[in-house]
Amino acid sequence: MKNFEENIEVKGARAHNLKNIDVTIPREKLVVITGLSGSGKSSLAFDTIYAEGQRRYIETFSAYARQFLGGLERPDVDKIDGLSPVIAIEQKTTSKSPRSTVGTITEIYDFLRLLYARGSDAYSYNTGDKMVSYSDDQIKQLITESYKGKRINILAPVIRSRKGHYRELFEQIAKQGFVKVRTDGEIKDLVKGMKLDRYKTHDIEIVIDRLKIDDGVDNDKRLTETINTAMYHGDDVLMIIDQDTQEARYFSRNLMCPSSGISYPNPEPNNFSFNSPKGACDNCNGIGTLYQVNENKIIPDDTLSIKAGALAPHGPEKKSWIFKQFETIAERYNFKLSDPYKSIPKEAKQIIMFGGNEKFSVESKTLGITRDYKIDFEGVANFIESQYKNAESTSLKRWAKDYMDKVTCPVCEGARLKKESLYFKVNGKNIAELANQDISDLAIWFKQLPEFLSNKQIKIAEEIIKEINARLQFLLDVGLDYLSLNRSSKSLSGGEAQRIRLATQIGSQLVGVLYILDEPSIGLHQRDNEKLINSLVSLRDIGNSVIVVEHDKDMIERADHVIDIGPRAGKHGGEIISQGTPKQLLKEKTLTAQYLNGKQEIEIPEKRREGNGHVLELKGCTGNNLKNVSVKFPLGKMIGVTGVSGSGKSTLINETLYPILNAHYFNGVKKPMPYKSIKGLEHIDKVIDINQSPIGRTPRSNPATYTKTFDEIRSLFAKIPEAMIRGYKPGRFSFNVAGGRCETCKGGGLRVIEMNFLPDVYVECETCQGKRFNRETLEIRYKGKSISDVLDMTINEGVDFFENIPKIHKKLKTIKDVGLGYITLGQQSTTLSGGEAQRIKLATELSKRDTGNTFYILDEPTTGLHFEDIRVLMIVLNKLADKGNTVLIIEHNLDVIKTVDHIIDIGYEGGKGGGQVIVEGTPEKVAKHKKSYTAKFLKKELK
Repeated sequence: MKNFEENIEVKGARAHNLKNIDVTIPREKLVVITGLSGSGKSSLAFDTIYAEGQRRYIETFSAYARQFLGGLERPDVDKIDGLSPVIAIEQKTTSKSPRSTVGTITEIYDFLRLLYARGSDAYSYNTGDKMVSYSDDQIKQLITESYKGKRINILAPVIRSRKGHYRELFEQIAKQGFVKVRTDGEIKDLVKGMKLDRYKTHDIEIVIDRLKIDDGVDNDKRLTETINTAMYHGDDVLMIIDQDTQEARYFSRNLMCPSSGISYPNPEPNNFSFNSPKGACDNCNGIGTLYQVNENKIIPDDTLSIKAGALAPHGPEKKSWIFKQFETIAERYNFKLSDPYKSIPKEAKQIIMFGGNEKFSVESKTLGITRDYKIDFEGVANFIESQYKNAESTSLKRWAKDYMDKVTCPVCEGARLKKESLYFKVNGKNIAELANQDISDLAIWFKQLPEFLSNKQIKIAEEIIKEINARLQFLLDVGLDYLSLNRSSKSLSGGEAQRIRLATQIGSQLVGVLYILDEPSIGLHQRDNEKLINSLVSLRDIGNSVIVVEHDKDMIERADHVIDIGPRAGKHGGEIISQGTPKQLLKEKTLTAQYLNGKQEIEIPEKRREGNGHVLELKGCTGNNLKNVSVKFPLGKMIGVTGVSGSGKSTLINETLYPILNAHYFNGVKKPMPYKSIKGLEHIDKVIDINQSPIGRTPRSNPATYTKTFDEIRSLFAKIPEAMIRGYKPGRFSFNVAGGRCETCKGGGLRVIEMNFLPDVYVECETCQGKRFNRETLEIRYKGKSISDVLDMTINEGVDFFENIPKIHKKLKTIKDVGLGYITLGQQSTTLSGGEAQRIKLATELSKRDTGNTFYILDEPTTGLHFEDIRVLMIVLNKLADKGNTVLIIEHNLDVIKTVDHIIDIGYEGGKGGGQVIVEGTPEKVAKHKKSYTAKFLKKELK
């Protein structure tokens, strides 16, 4: 039994490409699983160990509860012993909702809301005075002290600055037994049928009592009752008027401005939440941004006429109601639909854009009669806006969005909260200002906060500040000091999102848990790697087991135990080729060991490319944290953009440079971040961006469909004589549309059998035996193979099979060149690893014809890649650069950085401390820089 406690024993794992492996993983250790991309690392860690842990947890629920959860499949493994509760921290788990922010994921924002609800000071948005609130006893005491010996009126405000005649209100007040009211500063007796001017704004107060303040017991009792009555009718506010001076003063149980009388409700945590109607700005519903119609997108070219299609949403003239309306407007404002749009009268443009409603007559001189016309038109801009807000179909919404721009909400100015919520302050700052600060600044602010709080506030806030400080420290520990709490979680990279979840887990201080992480070092600069490793070590030290799927050299060297899976990828992998301590691993003959002990390495090129002499010059970039950056990109070279996480690399390249190039060459609509000018666009003729977003997320998507190779294969099958005789078109060979597919499984190849209390079982379709097509379609053969046989081929087999069909051969050859020869053409996209999916994307772009003047942008292409995979990738990218293309890579991986021709290093720090170009030039030049963090690590690699 002792053995079970010390190890996790996996017997007979066969998920995906694992070859019935047995593995022993030590508990309460930091274990790294490494190996080539696609060798089966994730299959072991996530699809076997994590899936089984999840399934066992759900098995503990009652059968009734399980039916709502949807059962989890039992992984293909004989048995796993010694398994603890499992928590997986994957890359793909961030929410894509605009309401999810770093603050809400880490729960720091929840604590901030609590702090502001319980320990903040409120200020008036009218006068800036501090708001006050009193209990009934305090109000009584203040009245007796302030008005001693004076005659006063006590009133209850009921209407404040609103229009109306209020006859019913006066009747109601009279029925309740009151005899006087004060309207617009004048006290009057209530009379039957009394009413005010309905078109003017009024202030109305009920006169509750008139009394002289003295020390009698009766007076004390009367004052208490009067205050209660006034508070009841005045919605927790009362008003005192000194009869001699006629000065008014307000008192409230709620927060209230003593001079102007405006009051706020007592704050609750949800008054500070942009996800609650109580706190969210009414104009933008708490998002902070709005979509507004952009007239330049509706009329991209005002030299065209309406007839020729000046109005992009409607296109050239058709016989439709809308063009009849345009004709009527033209009739009314004396222009023709064939006139250029810019020459149309201003009033007519206003009606075309924003609508109008009028009747008019036109006298026809030739016929001698008068015709009546009616314009009843919503307006193109209004129509687009109403479609965006009210249309139920997502495609209509998307259509409307094409003509709109995202702008900051003018009411809350991007703060996302109601005006009142922003006037609650702690140490002079409101909650939105704190949410916008970098985490490093916020941590300092909270450390110093207790010095500025009153004793009462310290008592209230002590525990909250402790929790916030602990959570901020965890974020600093994983190297995320440059983020702000307001940062939308959909804008985070996979690695950032993972490290935020890691920080949250460290904060929960659980013990005896098995954590499984998927490449947490993605997007992390070498400088911060140490912080990340220390965080994982601290998780292990408090008594947890940590399994990390990782390729990072430092991580492998710091592990307690390394499992290397291989020897190759796909069906040539799935075996344990070595395991033990990092020192034992170095003595092995495996690929990983050879790269670690220096027997194999990615070569540094003998000489750097000179480029073609042209440059692309971008000036004055100020988006996000960029500090008026101007940068030159030498063309015809391989360029590396480096810098610590959050220094501004993605802002410069993905948010500024790429949208400018995309708009110039392909009329892309994404608005670039602010910049002053760009020169040199004539030296390149197209831009291709390869980012980290996943390829298809459905089992029907596969490498053949994603790279569009399947379209060509289907066209080829449709041209086979037998298919032409039968009249088959390419659609016949698609498993997504009726006709050629097997209708029993709808082209899926599998059938789902629902088992009420157990997980659904997938069985091979009995009609087509998993071939996805019907018998007639499978009878059509090319070189003896049916369409189903082609989908089952590996890419390597496909390259030879389609040798004589250039279109297909070229695409498959590119997939083979990026090192994916082992996957099958029809493999489901959902079963591809992260590194494989990214390389399929790369292959799709690389198979397009390059012109020698193409500008490629790759965002961290080494994600999910082993040292050997990186070597293969660099061969492909070098071929592109050798043809004269420019390849720009945003990267932290030193194996890539040392092989590029030109480095642009951005820093020094992340967030506010970044946003400037520190040094640019060859790797050798950059390595000599004294202050750059990249230089420090690059120097070691170049030795």
